[in-house]
Amino acid sequence: MSKITVALEAAVAAVSANMPPEGNEQTRRQRAEVDRAFARILKLIAPRIRHFIRQYGLVGHWDDAEQCCAIAVHRAILAYEPEKAQFTTFVNWQIRGELQSLRFRVMTDQRPSARKVEATTVSLDAITGGEDGEGLSILAAIADEDALGRTEAGASDYLAHSAMSALTDSYVEHMRNSGLDRIRRRAQPRKLTRAERAAGAVAQRRPVLDTGEVGELEQRLQHNRQVVEGRLFETSALDGAEDETVRERMRQIAKRAAKTMSDLAVADPRFALMAEYRQAMVAAH
Repeated sequence: MSKITVALEAAVAAVSANMPPEGNEQTRRQRAEVDRAFARILKLIAPRIRHFIRQYGLVGHWDDAEQCCAIAVHRAILAYEPEKAQFTTFVNWQIRGELQSLRFRVMTDQRPSARKVEATTVSLDAITGGEDGEGLSILAAIADEDALGRTEAGASDYLAHSAMSALTDSYVEHMRNSGLDRIRRRAQPRKLTRAERAAGAVAQRRPVLDTGEVGELEQRLQHNRQVVEGRLFETSALDGAEDETVRERMRQIAKRAAKTMSDLAVADPRFALMAEYRQAMVAAH
């Protein structure tokens, strides 16, 4: 390490040694030692501060830049962790950050693309006026107090709709499998009577799945899906709901679907939470 680096480490160690434990008051002697060590640190890194001020184009704001650098040194001392890096690394990044923030506050954006549209880069740490006249940072001014609530509500609605959609798909798939099983059973050949067998008749095997019956099944499933979504979950509109006969048919479909989906929710681990909620509601009543 260079002599300056060694001297900086010693000065920072002096500051740390004179900082009392949390809850204890700092003595006058300790404050004096800290002030002397801090002044020593500023003197050691003065060339570096001058270099950074020129590098960031803040020569015209020299006093403000020096104050920012002093703040950066103070923050670097508080954040310093010797086991991670040397103090010079901590202080360099702090100085850069403070000077960059100052440049954003006092200068327009110097990038060519920004100059074309006369853009101004504003730091989120810049101070503006609040309604009560007190200082208010831009970050606080744009903070949305209701954002968390809306985010949680949106996430809750999304999860609820996803669960309803998954449960509806599970119900439709269950009804499709049941309907196809019935069609297959009806497609089995009829057993011949004894007389027919004696006469040498041969059983005629029908197709395993009748396309007409499968089409009718899919139409019923589509209608049932619409009833479930419209009557149980209220996520879609229902056609013909003004007719009393149609409304009664929909009510019956929805009632059977609710019973089926309740059984599916109990059996499927994906819907364990919904099943637990249903059991709690039943127990409460």
